[in-house]
Amino acid sequence: MLDCLKELTALNAVSGDEGAVREYILRRIEGFCETTVDPLGNILAWKKGKQRAQKKIMLDAHMDEVGLIISSVTEDGFLKCKTVGGIDTSVLMFRQVKIGEINGVIGGKPIHLLGEGERKKLPDPDCLTIDIGAASKEEALRMVHLGDRAVITGEFCRMGDVIKAKAIDDRVGCAILISLLQEEAEYDFCAVFSVQEEIGLRGARTAAYTVDPQAALVLEATTAADIAGVSEENRVCRLGQGPAVSFMDRSTLYDRAYYEAALASGIPCQPKAAVAGGNNAGAVHLSRGGVRTLAISVPCRYLHSPSCMAHVQDMENAKKLARYLLEGIASGRIV
Repeated sequence: MLDCLKELTALNAVSGDEGAVREYILRRIEGFCETTVDPLGNILAWKKGKQRAQKKIMLDAHMDEVGLIISSVTEDGFLKCKTVGGIDTSVLMFRQVKIGEINGVIGGKPIHLLGEGERKKLPDPDCLTIDIGAASKEEALRMVHLGDRAVITGEFCRMGDVIKAKAIDDRVGCAILISLLQEEAEYDFCAVFSVQEEIGLRGARTAAYTVDPQAALVLEATTAADIAGVSEENRVCRLGQGPAVSFMDRSTLYDRAYYEAALASGIPCQPKAAVAGGNNAGAVHLSRGGVRTLAISVPCRYLHSPSCMAHVQDMENAKKLARYLLEGIASGRIV
């Protein structure tokens, strides 16, 4: 699973441009399930199990990542851009980006050119520019096009039991789903690799309508705040203590029975100690007549940055918990 995650995080797939990840996933799961791709670009993968599930179950992970989109070009060849998804400007300044095969740098004033007031605040995201070395608007437009996506680069590396990479949100969920599909299944289920989560849960909304599940598990990454300078009560969840399960966030009140079953499973996991953020569950649980839903989230430091950090054992336990809940719900043991 770790090798798969390394390959997934090396791919670029800003919301609305998920093709590279979609093609990779389709190759990895070919022969293990039946797949369709819907008009939005979601992959719906139908896995045949040894037994028919008592409830139709959907597992979801989103393929897209945060990034930038080129909105205009200045006369002297700099690219103006907008953020796609929630990105702190502090993460972006002077970072290397990739626009397809074109390299660039997010530009800004060096500190010795900043006024006193400018030093005390972050640049407005709407003022960001990308420098691709072009000398004019015409030269820049021969290299890129308006609407092209830019991704902040970040290499995969391992530091003991912790890995660092870009786009762990949510390539880790994709890697877990791929692994589950490649293995023999006790019960039928549908795996959805969804698009456009970072800009409003759009792919999951349409996929859940198509699948029409009775129960859903959303596999995600979530903010771990066990870092220097954060007080104990605000640390939300911690690396190395298992996947986080939420009782509530800004878009979902999670199914209480599924939440309690996860915590009682004996698999290392932890409650997410905050009512904050959101994920595809916000769209899935409201689909059609309503869907009983739980999110299983891998704790991740420095989320939405090119240096996300997650613990290897949390990923393994997230997969174990997903399989445990899938089989428990499908068999009727978890009601």
